[in-house]
Amino acid sequence: MDTHVYSAAERLERLPISGYHRLIFIIIALAFFFDSMDLAMMTFLLGSIKTEFGLSTAQAGLLASSSFFGMVLGASLSGMLADRFGRKPVFQWSIVLWGLASYLCSTAQDIEALILFRILLGIGMGMEFPIAQSMLSELIPAKRRGRYIALMDGFWPLGFVAAGVLSYFLLPVIGWRDIFLVLAVPAVFVLVIRFFIPESPRWLEQAGRGDEADAVLQRIEEKVRASLGRRDLPEPVRLPRLATQPGNFFSALAQIWSPLYRQRTVMIWSVWFFALLGFYGLTSWLSALLQQSGFAVTQSVYYTVLISLGGIPGFLMAAWLVERWGRKPVCVITLLGGGGMAFLYGQSAVFGGNVGLLVGTGLLMQFFLFGMWAVLYTYTPELYPTSARATGSGFASAVGRIGSLLGPLVTGLVFPITGQGGVFALGALCFAVAAGVVWLFGMETRGKTLEELSEGAVAD
Repeated sequence: MDTHVYSAAERLERLPISGYHRLIFIIIALAFFFDSMDLAMMTFLLGSIKTEFGLSTAQAGLLASSSFFGMVLGASLSGMLADRFGRKPVFQWSIVLWGLASYLCSTAQDIEALILFRILLGIGMGMEFPIAQSMLSELIPAKRRGRYIALMDGFWPLGFVAAGVLSYFLLPVIGWRDIFLVLAVPAVFVLVIRFFIPESPRWLEQAGRGDEADAVLQRIEEKVRASLGRRDLPEPVRLPRLATQPGNFFSALAQIWSPLYRQRTVMIWSVWFFALLGFYGLTSWLSALLQQSGFAVTQSVYYTVLISLGGIPGFLMAAWLVERWGRKPVCVITLLGGGGMAFLYGQSAVFGGNVGLLVGTGLLMQFFLFGMWAVLYTYTPELYPTSARATGSGFASAVGRIGSLLGPLVTGLVFPITGQGGVFALGALCFAVAAGVVWLFGMETRGKTLEELSEGAVAD
């Protein structure tokens, strides 16, 4: 069979899922996991840092938000860089940047330096998230794409739980500085990526680098054959094809706002903004609510980690349902379920902060909300063509990070007026708005190749 007459998408989509696909998934998901640990660690270290530097509440809040500010910058830039220069190099440098920034955090001698280093850390993390989902969506065949991306997102709650466990055992022993130093070690992970993660053949082809795409595809096909222990692979099936679009640095940004993609962009930006506004507005108060209900700080950390465990079955269920029911209904259900449980969690203070009620509603809230994350990371890159996929995903993530920045600020303003119940009611309202946007304006993407979902594709 002469594979040269087939497109990158046609050759990738016909490949059976193999150990090679799972290796790529594990490498990308582990990078996602380490990023999650770095971001979540501030939740558990902030008290110690506040004490050492003698920070005011406002300064502590600024420090806690600094990573999100960096993530807005990183997510905005990385998408355009990846669509212009390739997925692999941007992914590699994002990991180097957050590893270096984590090391620098361990050396900070004052709060100003620590805020600066946390911003750098946020830039690295913001760069990595949209690239990870774009790479995985372009390398995994459509029949399993949703499941694998949803499972990748599941490494987020695992990272949060790992950060809590690490801080619980190590913080009293080595202090917050050495914990940041430990978190810098995974940056050597970039060496693994250099050897095992290929550049996206879909991106190489649309960038007009057909010979390089063919060389990468041949290596992937050889590894799949070796992994499956077979000589032959299934015959490719013809798919719609997109025109080659090398473009310039800003062409992808213009494309996501073109008439063909404008509605998708407005829809997914709105969902990311309201979902993350609600999520981080509430997450910042999980431990505080427990403390104000009479629990000691150590108990509140313990119960916060326990509540986060609800996210693990949540993302596993979402990873299964996105391929059974579709992205759109699962997104709506997880948003509404998370909003409902958030409202009940907030009202639990009315019942005297009963620990069973707090933990029970908290577990269910995280179950739905981490399911929501899994769907968002699956859904977003599917809405855009290869020439603008990382840019579309990056800017959606950046808009969401603006919501992340505003969430704790808004809840801080609302809390003195409405109390705990009002804070969580506001979060529930944010999730309800996001669910309504998806229901009214979202499209279904389940079971379709990325090329079939790209408007303007032409039959070969």
